[in-house]
Amino acid sequence: MDISSISGLSSISAASQPAAPHPVSQDQKRLIQAVKAVNASEMFGQENEVTFAMDRATKRPVVRIVNRKSGQVVDQIPAEYVLRLAEELKGS
Repeated sequence: MDISSISGLSSISAASQPAAPHPVSQDQKRLIQAVKAVNASEMFGQENEVTFAMDRATKRPVVRIVNRKSGQVVDQIPAEYVLRLAEELKGS
């Protein structure tokens, strides 16, 4: 499972300088452990896992159930159309 979106360690870096990783907070560590436990329990099936990410346009958290083999999003909360609606309303 890619936990970089959960831990907030992913960042954009300049080509000339690598970005320093952000320290992981206790809340982030607990979230990572909880997601690992849910995925290990196979609650969403043997081929699926839960992932967390931030929608870049709206800066809102997104929870996805993703097929491990294909990478296809099985379900997403909030749905993509809700994120795009929020983005449009924000621009008004």
